[in-house]
Amino acid sequence: MIKILAEMFSYTFLTRAVIVGILVSLCAALLGVSLVLKRYSMIGDGLSHVGFGALAIATALNMAPLTVSIPVVVAAAFLLLHLSENSKIKGDAAIALISTSSLAIGVVVISLTTGMNTDVCNYMFGSILAMNKNDVYLSIILSVVVLGLFLLFYNKIFAITFDETFARATGTKVGVYNMLIAFLTAVTIVLGMRMMGALLISSLIIFPALSSMRLCKKFISVTLCSAFISVLCFFIGIVISYIYATPTGASVVLVNIVMFMLFWGISLLKSRWIKVTALAVGIVFLAGCSKTGISSVQTNKAGTVSVALSTDAVQAAQAEGIPVNFEKLEKVEKLEQDLPLKKLSLTDESLIEIKEKMFIAQTNDVYLNPEDYMGKTLKLEGLFKSLSYEDSSADYYFVLRYGPGCCGNDGSAGFEVAWDGTFPQEDDWVEAVGELSAYQEDGYSYLYLALSSLKILESRGAEFVSQ
Repeated sequence: MIKILAEMFSYTFLTRAVIVGILVSLCAALLGVSLVLKRYSMIGDGLSHVGFGALAIATALNMAPLTVSIPVVVAAAFLLLHLSENSKIKGDAAIALISTSSLAIGVVVISLTTGMNTDVCNYMFGSILAMNKNDVYLSIILSVVVLGLFLLFYNKIFAITFDETFARATGTKVGVYNMLIAFLTAVTIVLGMRMMGALLISSLIIFPALSSMRLCKKFISVTLCSAFISVLCFFIGIVISYIYATPTGASVVLVNIVMFMLFWGISLLKSRWIKVTALAVGIVFLAGCSKTGISSVQTNKAGTVSVALSTDAVQAAQAEGIPVNFEKLEKVEKLEQDLPLKKLSLTDESLIEIKEKMFIAQTNDVYLNPEDYMGKTLKLEGLFKSLSYEDSSADYYFVLRYGPGCCGNDGSAGFEVAWDGTFPQEDDWVEAVGELSAYQEDGYSYLYLALSSLKILESRGAEFVSQ
């Protein structure tokens, strides 16, 4: 297990995903206890649909997703709160109204602009590659703010969770703190849906709270237990996703389901144990009474109260499955035709191996964050492919593998390569080693590997990889 974890954290994008995922899971769990107790748990599902619509509009306008979606979702959260308190449209009806409207707007905007591409699938079902470095930094800052505000106003949140009428009678500004909960929930939803997806993010709010309530009875113990469960389930889920190449969001939800069933089973055993113990004590007590001559015993039936509630970066753009439309680079140097290729040693400390197990994810990370890899040496195995375009006299060469694309279409992931030696045959299995570089063509920037080594291998790996 230690070896697997060490291998996981050798990937920069997985490290980012774990950091942000743990913070988001912690925030969602803390807020989830209050939302579930207030019978408002589906607000997460509603706001995630609003977030999807906002992300769709941001994508269409080529704007930063978080910059657009956070204020929109916060405004939707306040609107939901206002409708529930001051309108004939209450609770679940208000959530359904806003969420379905936002989802419809998002789908229409996407259909008229970018179409159903990989980014849309990532927003719907989540992706560990959905956030770049700037988004991660913003996510960390906002997560810390959410945790700080929750801890700072814990007592007020506790008061309005259990009895708003009493809290209002004691002078507490219930409306203000309800708005605070709505704001914190909205921010958490936006941060989490990039990784978990719009369809699954509400699970981070609901499941940990429900699981902890099976065993814990006090608000503070439920809150702490919920936070622990949420973080633990997320970490186990992302490890399972890495080992078995399953979707991250779905894996986290399945772990939460197993945890809920486990806590539910323990609560049943605990309840039966208490009943058996009480029966045994009662028998002993009655036996003692008969021995001491006591003829009758009055008992009070005590009960306990429990809370039960009910990547465009490497998307295949050609029929051949060759990636051709790459992320733009901020700083690009034009490749000179006569530039000699640098010979690099395989023992170079900057060597980064693109492994078969995480081939698509690791390749996508290079395209999404090229500034982290420019000038470094990459090593990968894959199919050798060549491609010619009608409007270009040049041939383009690639080393790639195939994988699942968006909406049922297979895609590909890999790199264009430049080589001063003899190229192998089409579909040969090769090992390529080269420095990540870039060139400009027709106003666009393209990544490629300036090869220092290109070998044909006898043993072939998997042509189709899952992640």
